[in-house]
Amino acid sequence: MEINYIERLFDKELEFYLKCVGAIQIVGPKWCGKSTTAKRHANSIIDLMKDSDRKQFIPLAMESPETLLDYGKKPLLIDEWQVITFIFNSLKAKIDENGTFGQYILTGSVTDATIKSKSNINQQEKHTGTGRILKRMMRTMSLLESKDSTGEISLNELKKGKFKNVIIDKTINDYAYLICRGGWPLSVDKEESIALQQAKTFYNGLINEDIFSINDVKIKKDIQRAQKFIRAYARNVASQASNESIRKDLVDNGDEMNIETFNKYMLVLKRLFVIDELEAWNTNLRSKTAIRSKNTRYFVDPSIAAVALGFTKDNLLFDIKTFGLLFESLTIRDLKIYAEYLGANIYHYRDKLDREADAVIVFEDGSWGLIEIKLSNEDEIKKSSNKIVALAKDIKNKNKPNPSFLMIITANRTSYIDENGVYVVPLGALGV
Repeated sequence: MEINYIERLFDKELEFYLKCVGAIQIVGPKWCGKSTTAKRHANSIIDLMKDSDRKQFIPLAMESPETLLDYGKKPLLIDEWQVITFIFNSLKAKIDENGTFGQYILTGSVTDATIKSKSNINQQEKHTGTGRILKRMMRTMSLLESKDSTGEISLNELKKGKFKNVIIDKTINDYAYLICRGGWPLSVDKEESIALQQAKTFYNGLINEDIFSINDVKIKKDIQRAQKFIRAYARNVASQASNESIRKDLVDNGDEMNIETFNKYMLVLKRLFVIDELEAWNTNLRSKTAIRSKNTRYFVDPSIAAVALGFTKDNLLFDIKTFGLLFESLTIRDLKIYAEYLGANIYHYRDKLDREADAVIVFEDGSWGLIEIKLSNEDEIKKSSNKIVALAKDIKNKNKPNPSFLMIITANRTSYIDENGVYVVPLGALGV
């Protein structure tokens, strides 16, 4: 490993999947480290971000995609793959022809075909890559990866009933900073002013250029409108707000955005992997209508919401409600990263009686745990404990297996098991 490279949990995932499939496509937001990590696992690289490689390889992809795909020793990394996705069918055929695993790594920060081939190969003619090409999402860095979590309390060990009493040195002030800094690799191990600037730079690029860069989703360039949209979404983070509710927020704040334009913005932010919503858990209860199925709204990194809403690590401390929502966003980001490393999934739960859990982790073997997220108020932690105990009992009574654990993730410094048998865990102690 290079001295300056910070190892990611995704490194082990990528190493494993290269032994299982012909190609792996790594998607995710800009600046999350996709290219840096992918390059460490590749023996040859085509970097379509570089002008020299674009001039050489885009014409080759148009005229003779098979020749391009034979370039170099495998695995071959094609960075900014979205530029030449018109060779998808040729890629699939080449994987089948060689019949080996780990042939290609594809990376990109947007799902868009930005260059059209001279041939008749187009997006509509693509055939599925199922079984040949695996798509995996890479997010910004978790607290474990950035060394801001000790990782002493393992999700995998909790599943086995193994718990540790620990004390960590993280305070609520530290979490305010970590929310605003985000998990951008360039922000880690930097002095505070430089670290905090990375999220601002990402946000400025998003509202000034990226939102308007998707060729097949035409949005008129209007930076102020883009700012208002991101801010409206941020005001609804960690909620199950409907699209119409978010659009009404825009209207109430002076932007008469119609539904068509609203949908374009939502589509673009999904295509850029900027929003990363949490799906509802389908517990297969007696009636499907018993479960509310709306996604919980989150950005891929909590720092995006902090910048959009104008919060700093200092003024966030004076708005506890928003602090709690952004702490929840920080926690969900980390839970998603840890769960994917473990082969698990994260959902939220809410039923028609408005009983809810902030997160449900479901492991590959079907075992599961309910999770609540609270800052540090002891009364709120106790209420959440009683709530998820009752909720778990109700789910169990409907012929579901008993939960492996019930947990409340907090910004406190100590871990303990409460009188209900619920694990109370500091986020800065959580790991895989």
